[in-house]
Amino acid sequence: MQHTIDIEVRYYETDGQGIVHHANYFQYFELARVQMLKALGHDYAELERQGIFLVVHSISARYIAPAKFGDTLQIDTTVERATAARIDHSYRVLRGGVLLAEGKSTIACIDEKGEIQRMPSILYHAD
Repeated sequence: MQHTIDIEVRYYETDGQGIVHHANYFQYFELARVQMLKALGHDYAELERQGIFLVVHSISARYIAPAKFGDTLQIDTTVERATAARIDHSYRVLRGGVLLAEGKSTIACIDEKGEIQRMPSILYHAD
C-alpha cells in the first residue's frame, strides 16, 4: 500500500535560516501515517477508543537536501511489511519531484495499560 499527501512548510517548522528543522520530519511522517490510515477507512481516535494504540517502536531519517519555509512537500508513505506484530513504513519527502529526505518506521500495538498486543487484523493483510 502506498499513500501520498502534500503539505506546505509553515514558518514555525523552520530554523533561523528558514530551513525545516530535522525533528519536524518525524512529525511529517506521523501525519502521513495517520492520513494513510484514514484513507484506508480507519479513524485513529476510534481505534484508541477501542483500546488499540499504535506506537512508534523505531524511526529513522536520512536528509538529502533542505526544505524551506513556503515549500510544498509531497510525502509518499509505503507499507513495506504488515504483520500481527508490527507495521513497517518507508517515507519519501519530495519537492517538485526532487528527493529531500527518506525515512523508515516500525509501529507496534499496545493496549491502554501499555502492554504489547497483537495488531488487529483490520490493519494488516493476513496470508
